[in-house]
Amino acid sequence: MVQGTSLIQSFRLQRRVIFALLMREVLTRYGRHNIGFLWLFVEPMTFTVGVTVIWTFLKTVHGADLPITVFALTGYSCVLLWRNMPARTIGAIEPNLALMFHRNVRIFDILFARLLLEAAGATMSFVILSFVFLGLEWMSPPEDILKIAGGWLMLTWFGFALGLLLGAVSEHSELVDKFWHPFSYFLFPLSGAVFLVDALPLEMQKVVAWIPVVHCVEMVRDGYFGSHFHAVYNMSYVAAVNLFLSIMALSQIRVIAKKVVPG
Repeated sequence: MVQGTSLIQSFRLQRRVIFALLMREVLTRYGRHNIGFLWLFVEPMTFTVGVTVIWTFLKTVHGADLPITVFALTGYSCVLLWRNMPARTIGAIEPNLALMFHRNVRIFDILFARLLLEAAGATMSFVILSFVFLGLEWMSPPEDILKIAGGWLMLTWFGFALGLLLGAVSEHSELVDKFWHPFSYFLFPLSGAVFLVDALPLEMQKVVAWIPVVHCVEMVRDGYFGSHFHAVYNMSYVAAVNLFLSIMALSQIRVIAKKVVPG
């Protein structure tokens, strides 16, 4: 009984620490002026809407007879999620070393708060734009909400695991920051945002099948308009990759925690 009470108290303390760091990150990044924290989801919304308009104007071909609006929404919302999360954690430990003087603040908390904020912004943007496009009748209602949620959650887990890992490893070398940005741009056209797996040649399908985010995007799209195309994804593979990244990330954070000295 005492152990159970201790776990509950620890959880409450952890929750307060994460919330405090989250609020600090919101104020630091967005400030109190203009529209403030609303930029949290307005920024990704602006990007997604811009891409949707450009694709519609250019009448881009994406390999299926599907509305370009929902295709762009599902593709680019997913890109913002997996690409921005690691970008926010790389090099995030050193500028926040002063926070480590508080005995309840750990490296994991600093990275987790940043990842949580980025995931919340991308998710709010995705949900709000879905309702807006539905209201404007630019897209039909989703066919399976659970598949959308499942694909989005698996992609979020991937972003969290990768963000924690790169955030910790970046303390070993500045090259992580130098390589991540070009690598994320290289991965973008292979991430499933601009194509359907079933529309690719068989050999190319085998190549993109190694990329976890492709499976998540396919599952999200399967939830939106699965009856109009053949979705190709394997979430068991994604779960295995996410679990591996999570274990690696936590082990690296533990190593870094022993070396970091509050500044």
